[in-house]
Amino acid sequence: MAYFLGVDTGGTYTDAVIVDEAATKVIGSAKSLTTRGDLALGVGRAVDAALAQAGVAAGEVALVSLSTTLATNALVEGQGGRVALVFIGFAEADLERGGLIEALKGDPVIRLAGGHSHAGIEAAPLDLAALEAEVAGLADQVVGFAVAASFATRNPAHEVAAREVIRRVTGRPVTCSHELSANLNGPKRALTAVLNARLIGMIDRLVAACERHLDQVGIHAPLMVVRGDGALISAAMVRERPIETILSGPAASIVGARWLTGERDALVSDIGGTTTDVALLRDGLPEIDPQGARVGGFRTMVEAVAMRTTGLGGDSEVHLITEGLDGGLRLGPRRLVPVSLLAVEHGAMVHAALDRWLSNEAVGEFDGRFAIPMGGNAGGLGARDVAVLGRLVAPMPVAQVLTSRLEVAALERLVARGLVMISGVTPSDASHVLGRLAAWDGEAAEKAVRLLARRRNGRGERFATDERVFAQAIIDQLTAQTVDCLLEAAFGEDPAFAGEAPEVLARHRLMVAGLAQHRGVVEISARLGVPVIGLGASAPSYYGAVGERLGCRMVLPEHAGVANAIGAVVGQVSQRVSGLVSSPAEGRFVAHLAEGLKAFGEREAALAAMEAALVAEAEARAKAAGAEEVQVRVTREVKEAEVEGRSMFIEATVTATASGRPRVAHG
Repeated sequence: MAYFLGVDTGGTYTDAVIVDEAATKVIGSAKSLTTRGDLALGVGRAVDAALAQAGVAAGEVALVSLSTTLATNALVEGQGGRVALVFIGFAEADLERGGLIEALKGDPVIRLAGGHSHAGIEAAPLDLAALEAEVAGLADQVVGFAVAASFATRNPAHEVAAREVIRRVTGRPVTCSHELSANLNGPKRALTAVLNARLIGMIDRLVAACERHLDQVGIHAPLMVVRGDGALISAAMVRERPIETILSGPAASIVGARWLTGERDALVSDIGGTTTDVALLRDGLPEIDPQGARVGGFRTMVEAVAMRTTGLGGDSEVHLITEGLDGGLRLGPRRLVPVSLLAVEHGAMVHAALDRWLSNEAVGEFDGRFAIPMGGNAGGLGARDVAVLGRLVAPMPVAQVLTSRLEVAALERLVARGLVMISGVTPSDASHVLGRLAAWDGEAAEKAVRLLARRRNGRGERFATDERVFAQAIIDQLTAQTVDCLLEAAFGEDPAFAGEAPEVLARHRLMVAGLAQHRGVVEISARLGVPVIGLGASAPSYYGAVGERLGCRMVLPEHAGVANAIGAVVGQVSQRVSGLVSSPAEGRFVAHLAEGLKAFGEREAALAAMEAALVAEAEARAKAAGAEEVQVRVTREVKEAEVEGRSMFIEATVTATASGRPRVAHG
């Protein structure tokens, strides 16, 4: 008998499950802390423990599939390596569109003449010599390059030529925008390419870590990775297109939720260390977001499950709101390392600092905060950033890292680059204080929460009288923000409220009164109309109160904590490619093929040629992605106009989708 191994690497934990070949039950599962310094350690511990619990030999594993939230988390937190954008045939103003400037965060841009017209005809020559000179000076300062050319989806020649030059000169990874989407909107494609280039190093390290441990223990099965739409692709393919793994973990969780519960209509809410991901399961299937995956404020061109991802999790940063007299709390969107977790490996340093801070009546600005070096490419840093990073040779209190207020911004830049992480109070620490969690150093959590509670509001009073009161306030805030997440998703998916702002409706006074079952001169009642499937290791701890607040049935399945890893091995491989047939003049039909434009005198001939090319490409991609017994489905979307009483062909988009189960190892 063969078995499937599913692995999910999140911001806090790495999960592993063993599922029998028929995918009928989980026979082993395990969790291990994600080890960011060397991801192979966390992956290895989880895999080994799951195999041991299942009593399965490594040689019996026929398929390994990996899902991850690392890419999603990086975008939500605004992290990732430094990249360069090669912007061909666009105007300076195009950088302002689609959030591109925000995504670049000051990273270098090389603007060149070139690109093509909407018909695929060269608009201006591409100066490859100028490109070579520009990229040569950036090779050591960036982790990769993104290339976007005007109308590259109509003719990718300039992107391909630029890619070859950059690879030859720098040896760095290159992302071409036309490889990520066949849709128009150049700046949005450029944004997607920039984010992809920023994530390549991170996902490559994860895949390499997984492969390294599998080889070490003798598992020689194919390694697949979950894409954002829930489909599987080969590890080799995802190394070049890591952007497709944004929402990978959430997509896997939806597949896992359906498999675990059998529910057909429900909101699936997956709480991790960094994010809460909510999607609607309708008739047993999730919806695909037609506008592209939206993560961390960026609207990409990546096909993914229609998912609302919010920076809210068990390890979310606890912010104190000091405006007004009473103040308040807010969680996220940044993930911190819980103080209780940092103290597991650095207990002496953490406790000494906490005791020192607690011995003072006043609470310093950086008290309760620690900085942790993470390693990585430090190219392109300013002198002040380099100085701060140079002092940070080991985890230490933030105040010891900084020599002036000017260096606060430098530390924040290092955090944004993923070179440093901050440790502070999180809901996980609050859960330790309240006895809901006992995995890490509970005493450190109590001290850290007590220290934060000593800070003062607008009245000059402490935020709480003791650590338990303050810990409960943090958990209550988590409940309130989770309710908002679920209501936003519900309003967003309810057709009766189409065109309305879900975030406004979720927090409207009438909605708040309805959930509280207000009874006065006016009586108002409201509740969620579908059950909620709560996933994530902490869901059983937090989601009971959420269900009560929403007046809905809360489904907390067995193995809810490893649903992502389960979903990783019960999906299918799927590859979709699209192409355009246009009509620049009456009686002339042009197929925009990968090898170039090809003209036909008949519409059907052009469509048939495009269809044949796409079927071959989709099937080849599916097989390269690890599928066997591939089936291909073709659709045509034809645009026509009525001119003087007769129908005129404008253009057609042909799409081929190839699907199949992943190959498994035999004997």
